[in-house]
Amino acid sequence: MHSRRDLLSRAGKGFGSLALAGLLEQEAAAATGARPPHFAPKAKNVIFLFMHGGVSHVDTFDPKPALRKYDGQPLPGSFGEGLITSRIDFRKALMRGSPWEFHRCGKSGLEISALYPHISEHADDIAVIRSCHGDAFDHAPAIYLRTSGSQFPGRPSLGSWSVYGLGSENQNLPSFVVMSDGAMKSGSGAYGAGYLPAVFQGTVFRSGQNPVLHLNSPKGVSPESQRVTLDLIARMNKRHFAEREEDTALDARIASYELAFRMQSEAPDAVDISKESDATRKLYGIGEPATDDFGRKCLLARRLVQRGVRFVQLYCGTNLGDDWDDAHNDLLGSHNKMCKKSDQPIAALLKDLKAHGLLDSTLVVWSSEFGRTPLAEGKNGRDHHPYGFSTWMAGAGIQGGRSLGATDEFGLRAVDQRKDVHDMNASILRLLGMDHTKLTYRYQSRDQRLTDVHGEGEFTDWLLNNKA
Repeated sequence: MHSRRDLLSRAGKGFGSLALAGLLEQEAAAATGARPPHFAPKAKNVIFLFMHGGVSHVDTFDPKPALRKYDGQPLPGSFGEGLITSRIDFRKALMRGSPWEFHRCGKSGLEISALYPHISEHADDIAVIRSCHGDAFDHAPAIYLRTSGSQFPGRPSLGSWSVYGLGSENQNLPSFVVMSDGAMKSGSGAYGAGYLPAVFQGTVFRSGQNPVLHLNSPKGVSPESQRVTLDLIARMNKRHFAEREEDTALDARIASYELAFRMQSEAPDAVDISKESDATRKLYGIGEPATDDFGRKCLLARRLVQRGVRFVQLYCGTNLGDDWDDAHNDLLGSHNKMCKKSDQPIAALLKDLKAHGLLDSTLVVWSSEFGRTPLAEGKNGRDHHPYGFSTWMAGAGIQGGRSLGATDEFGLRAVDQRKDVHDMNASILRLLGMDHTKLTYRYQSRDQRLTDVHGEGEFTDWLLNNKA
């Protein structure tokens, strides 16, 4: 891949008169125009549904009858040895069976919890990975690990790597869009560009009815005069930047001015969901208190990938008191509420993508930073649990209705076909047509990559193979 100096060397040719297309083509080629993948991709776009706060795998996608059988009893023998959690002691805590029934769904008979009646209707579209695992048991490190491959902030996120490698198909919209519903436990590092040029970081769209503020020119300011002003600022910034080549925040700021200018032509239409039919808005649960917010995000995600946005990352559960993490004290309350909030919109997204002919080219990923303990915290809770949890993927040619790997009989540890975050990220990149070992960026005298020295457990062949 190109080094930063290679990208910047192109930026000095006729900067002042350039609009966004020229600017980003030179300064950060991958952000503006589609670049060739390493091999034929299955997916052109990614919608990453991040369930922020920790979803209990044993209550959603990983049925464990043994937990019910031994409900209220301690773990046998040395099952919990060597495991660390935030609040409970594995040696003393008691097992807790799921209060929700699991049902065989679709033609495949994939087992899914009653918490997800709408997603259950799409059982034959989704492939569940039940053997995910990590080693970070607090939220921020686990979120960083899931999104960037490292527990520590400062490394590029999966979305940033994706647009660095492939760019965008639409120069009038951001390549990487992020939507949350509140303050994230990890801050902006979960969608940051890290050591990549800052232009590759995620662009935040707000929650609610006006995702992007100030799209229109101020009163009395014509597009022509705005263009002249931006060109003057660009010339001044170029002069300043020539003395500060390592300040990627500056070139990202310049690019953001240009992007905002170009977005005025297309973004208002892209984010205007009022143009959708009443039936479509109803499908997503828009207008209903429980589903309105996340439903808007999911519908907007479809509209963005439809217009060529490469990577859309949606967060569900970032509001205090409206959080998967409420499961510490109230598993029943938190999961009933959060599943109701997300179930219908996610199912609608899958159905709507399919109806628009987009599911074959769009990879949908559902994940959390970790799972929840099979053991009880207090009377009605579950603690953080990175040692075994579930995620699922759909679209992009994935053969659904199946599960990969397994946790042990109690859902405590991933034991079969164990997959860590590097394996998952390597698989996502491969579906996008990129070899995770070749997608590199020179930094600190080393060719850095998303998966570092890992990713050997990449499982794309299984996802695409119709034989379980």
